[in-house]
Amino acid sequence: MEAKAVARHVRVTPMKARRVVDLIRGKQAGEAIATLQFAPQSASDPVLKVLQSAIANARVKADQASQAFDERNLVITKAYVDEGQTMKRFQPRAQGRAFRIRKRTSHITVFVAQPEAASKGGTR
Repeated sequence: MEAKAVARHVRVTPMKARRVVDLIRGKQAGEAIATLQFAPQSASDPVLKVLQSAIANARVKADQASQAFDERNLVITKAYVDEGQTMKRFQPRAQGRAFRIRKRTSHITVFVAQPEAASKGGTR
C-alpha cells in the first residue's frame, strides 16, 4: 500500500527544497522525521509537514482496508519537488529603473509505502 501527500505553492525555492528532500529519500519514516527536525535548512519545515501528512494518509488507507499498520515500517519510496508559479515583484532602482524580483514557489510531493509494497513495485 502506498500513500502520498502534496503541498502546492509552498513559498520556498525549488532548489532549496530539493536539497532537503534529497536527505530523506529512501529512508524510513521515523529516521526521516528525526533528520528533518534537526536539519538547519528552513525548507525542512514544509517538507516535514508533507511527510507527516503522507504518514497520516497511509494510516487512513490502512484503516479503510482493515490492514495492520505500523508507522515504523514505512519507507519513503519517492519524494520530489516541482517548480510552482513564480510571483513577480518590482523593486525601484536608480534613475527610474525597475528591478524584477522573482519569488519562487514549490510543489512538494512525498510517497510512503511499507517495504513489501515498495519491493513489489513494477520494474521499468
